Amino acid sequence: MNSIKNIFQQKDKNVLSIYFTSGFPELNDTTKVIAELEKSGVDFIEVGLPYSDPLADGPTIQDSSQKALENGINLDIIFEQLVSIKNSNKTPLVLMGYLNQLLKYGEHEFCKKVKECGIDTVIIPDLPMIEFENHYKALFESYGITNVFLITPHTSEERIRKIDSYTKAFIYVVASASITGAKGEISEQQIAYFERIKAMNLQSNLIVGFGISDNKTFTTACKYANGTIIGSAFIKNLDKNGVEGIDRFIKSVKNC
Repeated sequence: MNSIKNIFQQKDKNVLSIYFTSGFPELNDTTKVIAELEKSGVDFIEVGLPYSDPLADGPTIQDSSQKALENGINLDIIFEQLVSIKNSNKTPLVLMGYLNQLLKYGEHEFCKKVKECGIDTVIIPDLPMIEFENHYKALFESYGITNVFLITPHTSEERIRKIDSYTKAFIYVVASASITGAKGEISEQQIAYFERIKAMNLQSNLIVGFGISDNKTFTTACKYANGTIIGSAFIKNLDKNGVEGIDRFIKSVKNC
């Protein structure tokens, strides 16, 4: 069974995932961040693959990607880092990257490395649905990998239902039609969007991301979905307080 889907069989509410950028703040911090997040009790971890043109990411994550690239991070180093903790890390990992990274690395080699790291879920936000259906669905399945699709307030019901039929891990519910980044409180417009998606009675688990930053936004989003992903707010905290400040941040989100 997919490792992320297994989480939802054990816990279907208030699931907390954290996104961070590999190789940030320092080149060798990837495994340290994962270890601290595991200790803090997050449910799964989204490992960002730094990219020079991250279309879906806001300034905070873009800056962390740029810093990681300047640190010398690349996919080979990331895979080496992740393989090194494969047997010790017990918190499921999801890889988030862009299609060009996969193509440049080599489709089969990329999938092979992902599998060697013990990872079975990826998020490729710029992967076109038609390309997934015609090619990547079969490719990913041959390696036991599942892809997570994103939906936004502008995604049609027809496309959402198609995504629902393909989903094995969760649907990533983008909280707004903008790039990533903490937005403050969740608006009435966003709540109406969440309610609309919830009313569709999809078979898939729903995780809300983009703009979730603290206990209030986490708690509000979890009323309409199975959980949330926090990225930019965590990156800011990591940049300011280092790895040592991770547990305190997670406790503030969980209010515990």
